[in-house]
Amino acid sequence: MRKQAATATNLCVDNRSTNHPYYFKNFMTFSPIRWQNNSLELLDQRILPHKEKWIKYSNPIKAAEAITNMVVRGAPAIGITASYVMALSALQHKNKTNIKNLIFANLQIIKKSRPTAYNLFWALSQYQKLIDENNFNFADYLYLAKKIHKQDIENNIKMGDFGNEYIKDNDGILTHCNAGALATGGYGTALGVIRAAHRDKKIKKVYADETRPWLQGTRLTAWELLKDNISTTIITDSSAAVLMAQNKIQWVVVGADRITANGDVINKIGTYSLAILANFHKIGFMVVAPTSTIDKNIKKGEDIIIEHRHKNEVLFLNEQNLAPDKADAINQVFDTTPANLISVIITEKKAIENPNFKKINGL
Repeated sequence: MRKQAATATNLCVDNRSTNHPYYFKNFMTFSPIRWQNNSLELLDQRILPHKEKWIKYSNPIKAAEAITNMVVRGAPAIGITASYVMALSALQHKNKTNIKNLIFANLQIIKKSRPTAYNLFWALSQYQKLIDENNFNFADYLYLAKKIHKQDIENNIKMGDFGNEYIKDNDGILTHCNAGALATGGYGTALGVIRAAHRDKKIKKVYADETRPWLQGTRLTAWELLKDNISTTIITDSSAAVLMAQNKIQWVVVGADRITANGDVINKIGTYSLAILANFHKIGFMVVAPTSTIDKNIKKGEDIIIEHRHKNEVLFLNEQNLAPDKADAINQVFDTTPANLISVIITEKKAIENPNFKKINGL
């Protein structure tokens, strides 16, 4: 029987704490997003792990830019941040005669901040309903943002327990990019499964892909897991196949930025490669994401427009040019993993083994 982690009743919000706003019964985790004194505050993930800096936003346009500029990243965290940005918009335009047009214009700007993360559009659709109802009450906008934030944490805890059922004693787990507390409202999706398995003393070792070019695995995942005293080793992205051949990895556990109606998964570039390697070596491949990541309006992965970012993110590191002058680079941010390469998709509602169109739409 699955052991229970923290429940909603164990969760409390303590905005007095600088580093750890969210506490749970049996362990401590944190959120990279908080609302204080009618302002949005984001933990700047671009400078972790060496510096922990919170940036305060009172202007909704500046806050939307924080999503584009990678101050906050990870599909669930982007959706939550967008919700608080809408609350900022309602606060900024309070009592203005043309408030509907102003708030709707801000919503359109936020939509363009990161085009692939479906949680962004899912969250904004909740605010579109308020706009359609001519409701521009700041208190209602803030309440909805806090509700979306709290539900995300609760869903992560549920997914952690569902995914934990597939992990066996002394399993080695490989994870890619960062799908932890930093990428969500708190606790994490893929790292939520790892945290739950660690709680039950199952995990032998976690391997974190460095994840070029932003090095989310090196900077963020290792930082998170080591804070929870979870044994973690950073590897180069090209090392996964060797470790699988050496039988050091039993599961690949990743998050998702969007899941299509047929079960295809759009996630950080490199996820597709890991799925192919896992299938070749007969290793489990697990995707952990809330149902708010599922876009049933998109039939298959190739129908998604994949985000490309500036080539300098590949060519430069800490403002130092790594490549020859005039060198070109491709910086595709995400790739598509076909459903037939996925062992199981974990949602807050259920685990979907061997996902397909019928199973996804049956949720």
